[in-house]
Amino acid sequence: MPINFDKAFGVHDNALLLFERRTQLLTSNIANADTPGYKARDIDFNNVLQNVQSDQLRLQVTSEKHIPVSANELDHSIKFRIPEQSSADGNTVDVQKEKAAFAENTIRYQTTLNVLSRRIDGLRNAFKGE
Repeated sequence: MPINFDKAFGVHDNALLLFERRTQLLTSNIANADTPGYKARDIDFNNVLQNVQSDQLRLQVTSEKHIPVSANELDHSIKFRIPEQSSADGNTVDVQKEKAAFAENTIRYQTTLNVLSRRIDGLRNAFKGE
């Protein structure tokens, strides 16, 4: 009986791509905290999840049985942050919020990576017959 890796991994492999892209956005926001006119951006995880669940997110099929989500397909889910306090130079980065979002994203990434690692270990044990 063939193993369906999409079912074995669930949404976790695609979630890693989402968290990776969010990490890039958050680090860019932090790096540009002093850049005049820079607009902070972020990904709304709940919005992406709803799009995936309702099949509104268009996926490129690379194989008949494999449908990965690429970072480019997430670009439409990237939104500008609405600042709570305006700045004179037009920059919308709140460094404290960006650092908090970065820490949260790191925890989610690590948790998802741990779940995938355990599932891979389980599959490996199944192949070995343990």
